[in-house]
Amino acid sequence: MSVSSMNGLLQSQADFVSALDALAPSPLLALDTEFMRERSYRPQLCLVQLGDAVQQVCVDPLQIDDLAPLAAQLADARQIKLVHAAAQDLEVLHQRLGILPAPLFDTQLAATLCGVGEQIGYAALIERLLGVVLDKSSSRTDWAQRPLTPEQYRYALDDVRYLPEAYALLDEQLNALGRADWMREDCAAQLDPARWTVDPLEAWRRVKGWQRVPKSGFARLRQLAAWREQRAQALDRPRRWILDDESLLRMVNRPPRTLKALQHGETLPAQLFPEAEAIMDALALAEHDPSPVPPAWKALQGDERERFARMVEVLEQRAQALNLPASVLLNRADIERLARQSQALEGLAGWRAEVLGESLAAVL
Repeated sequence: MSVSSMNGLLQSQADFVSALDALAPSPLLALDTEFMRERSYRPQLCLVQLGDAVQQVCVDPLQIDDLAPLAAQLADARQIKLVHAAAQDLEVLHQRLGILPAPLFDTQLAATLCGVGEQIGYAALIERLLGVVLDKSSSRTDWAQRPLTPEQYRYALDDVRYLPEAYALLDEQLNALGRADWMREDCAAQLDPARWTVDPLEAWRRVKGWQRVPKSGFARLRQLAAWREQRAQALDRPRRWILDDESLLRMVNRPPRTLKALQHGETLPAQLFPEAEAIMDALALAEHDPSPVPPAWKALQGDERERFARMVEVLEQRAQALNLPASVLLNRADIERLARQSQALEGLAGWRAEVLGESLAAVL
């Protein structure tokens, strides 16, 4: 069976492997995923779209148990993996397959480095580059449902159908601009597994409103957020289903001193009463948490604010000269870190060090 003649989802192991074999000789592999995460901690992989310049397929990971052949092909260094706005695809593939697709070419990133603008959507990019207007009416699909409609199949396949053509145009522009190395460097950075591995002790950064917690509450925030993260992972449920941010911050700012106070006050939602002892344990850990409060916790002061302002001005000037969004050069967190500790500039590497290093050093 040829790949181009297949209709619908590939739901058998034999058809799945046959499709991979047919796509293997291509130097390019277009890739997209559809997933659902509204009811789970981990995104549920519901569809994998694959293709090259002449053929595209949809793989049903809800029916195919052994995805090891896909993991092997995505790790094959001989085939460039084309993805648009790769972050969420990388997250779900890393969690489900334990690998990241390499080498990677993210067409959204490429478009940004070509001066098209920041975070351009796939449909907008394809219309701009190829003049093709895509039907996005199926963008709200529940991808876990079966069967999918012909319109949903077409929508899914369109997400990889045009990636090889877009790649050819963007790669040519990157080379003409002398930014192909920039692209390789930034794509390689996305393939660091540490970026897609959650450290529960860093989960406090995901709590909306953490900036309003006083310095004295940091350890409680850190430990409670870590407990929630671990519980959400264990139950595979969204964080907010375990404990919403508002309730978490109430416990951080007005910590109960006893189990009885926690269970009988207004702090703990009723559905969490069975977890009361574990929550008190997390608060007890906070009392002996030696972790220092991170520098970013405190607003920039005096000279730091002045350095920050000077760097922002330099950044905007360089971004304008390069026809790039300033945030692609450095994000706000990077600038704040440099404003607090100028020697951190030594950690700036790669193409950003080349285009920014001297200019930033002059104002620090």
